Amino acid sequence: MITLMYQANIKVTLKKTVADPQGLTIKHALDSLGYKDIDSVRAGKFFIINLKSSDKAKAEQETKEMCEKLLVNPVIEEYSFEIKEIK
Repeated sequence: MITLMYQANIKVTLKKTVADPQGLTIKHALDSLGYKDIDSVRAGKFFIINLKSSDKAKAEQETKEMCEKLLVNPVIEEYSFEIKEIK
């Protein structure tokens, strides 16, 4: 079996209905630095995970499982990811 390397780029953000105090704090700080045109800021998390896998579909499935089991709190967060083959 051939093993390939894939990179999972995972973006986790708070759901739109959840208040984001960190984003609000960042917005106020940017405003105080003179960036007056910012309407809103939402903070989040970004993960880069390198996987050894036999195919892209398996890498996608494992990434989804990692998100649902550990990386994301489904009550308040949502996620998206991209899988790309790396050399």
